[in-house]
Amino acid sequence: MSEQLLPGYIIRRGSLLERSLLLKFMQRTYQDLFPNEDFSHLEQTVKQYFSSDTPLWWVEDEGEQGAGSREQGSNKESLSSASHSPIACLWVGNAIDQVHGNRHAHIFILYVVPEHRRRGIGTALMRYVENWAIQRGDRQIGLQVFQSNKPALNLYNQLGYQTQSLWMVKFLSAEK
Repeated sequence: MSEQLLPGYIIRRGSLLERSLLLKFMQRTYQDLFPNEDFSHLEQTVKQYFSSDTPLWWVEDEGEQGAGSREQGSNKESLSSASHSPIACLWVGNAIDQVHGNRHAHIFILYVVPEHRRRGIGTALMRYVENWAIQRGDRQIGLQVFQSNKPALNLYNQLGYQTQSLWMVKFLSAEK
């Protein structure tokens, strides 16, 4: 079942059968940020976390319903299937607030293909997931964003998201 997200765009709930399409979107997301890296390991993330408890939504361009692949002949993998060409995806999991102990939504991935960016799709998806989370009783939504991803940081800041903690990493060497 699908519904209109924005004029010209519909949103539909994904199914567990779309695991490979989710993986392609995840790989493309990270490839956009880190073009020289190999993200084949993301298959394990999808395998471990994608379930009926972690909803997935796809956004499709109403004008491209059934259009098939839009990237044939390019070196990027097609992000389409036989019946639709998603142009955005939103995958949400669950987390536990470490201060209060409440379950809340956690955004694993929000991705809009470059050709459809700056049209309000990201904002509409965030509002969609906020409404979904409120309906299920969540009091907050969490997400992780790379500091280098300025467009995403701007979106989240404009929507009222605030830094609650910092994720810190130290790269270790086997040499002493």
